[in-house]
Amino acid sequence: MALERYGFPVETAEDGLEGLERFRAQRPDILLLDVMLPLLDGVGLCRRIREESQLPILMMSARTDPIDVISGLEAGADDYITKPFESAVLVARIRTVLRRTGVTPQAGTEPPAAPERAVRVVDGLELDTEAMEVRIAGRQVPLTPTELRLLLEFTAAPGVVLERQTLLERVWDYSWGADSRVVDVHVQRLRAKIGAGRIETIRGFGYKLRRAG
Repeated sequence: MALERYGFPVETAEDGLEGLERFRAQRPDILLLDVMLPLLDGVGLCRRIREESQLPILMMSARTDPIDVISGLEAGADDYITKPFESAVLVARIRTVLRRTGVTPQAGTEPPAAPERAVRVVDGLELDTEAMEVRIAGRQVPLTPTELRLLLEFTAAPGVVLERQTLLERVWDYSWGADSRVVDVHVQRLRAKIGAGRIETIRGFGYKLRRAG
């Protein structure tokens, strides 16, 4: 009801299996998953959906244990929010996820300038910044929108250390002190897809994309 008051059409499901069926039938713009669902919990549902789609997923839970949070992110969620929360905060997080995944344009801004290069190449990794496709050795690598935005930041400055807070601001649009575990887990997921050795951890600072050689 709160989301509908803010102008979001909402479809609901009572359990994880029904949620999977509704996702397949309706293909919504974004999924809001509760961790504690009957029949198939939110983490399991997230994994099932990630096998079929890169749709943006926001996980919500009353659990604040780091293991529970990381489990949701590692399952493929783009972000998470812990209960209790104000409806306005939830709406803001949803709009942020939609904006950064390109589902809705950011109000009051000019269209981004055309990239200087259509294809960025770093140590055999090719990122087409117009088609938003990633290839390694000619093989296309499927990435979620959040993983793509993260890789865009790394390939824009190979060899340069990017702090976690910088990545939170540029990739997640968070200008406040958000949980840096979101960055860490997404970097792990990106490493698993493009090669663990491509992104180096700089302890106490952040991460950098390694140059060739």
